[in-house]
Amino acid sequence: MSQRFSLSVNGRIHNIDVDPDMPLLYALRNDVGLNNPHFGCGLAQCGACTVHLDGQPIRSCITPVSAVGNGRILTLAGLGTPDKPHPLQTAYVEEQVPQCGYCINGWIMTAAAFLRDKKKPTEAEIRSALEGLKCRCGTHMGIMRAVKRAAEMMG
Repeated sequence: MSQRFSLSVNGRIHNIDVDPDMPLLYALRNDVGLNNPHFGCGLAQCGACTVHLDGQPIRSCITPVSAVGNGRILTLAGLGTPDKPHPLQTAYVEEQVPQCGYCINGWIMTAAAFLRDKKKPTEAEIRSALEGLKCRCGTHMGIMRAVKRAAEMMG
């Protein structure tokens, strides 16, 4: 049975009528019309679906819409703009990280929350924060360079 939800996504309110148990991922893509986050595994194991809920990274593929409440959702589309990209977005381009790009959403959104809270992280701390994210293209070393570069930019 559908219910009406008002979702705050990237600073805008979206009123949608969906099943309360629908994963937030589907609401963001199908009802709000975003191209990210992505569906990866559907089991919260890869990270492609990561968004921020009140500043904390969550896996939207397993989070029901009803669990969002009055929370503020931030997606990759709201993290930066073409004119003023987030330091992670800039670093990804500078380090030429993207290959297929499918996983970038999860890596950047997870790293953005981590770098917001941790200034000048060590490589071990970065690896720990990004543990559990998957990239099939094998760009892990480029990702690490980009996160380190962004940390220096935010420093």
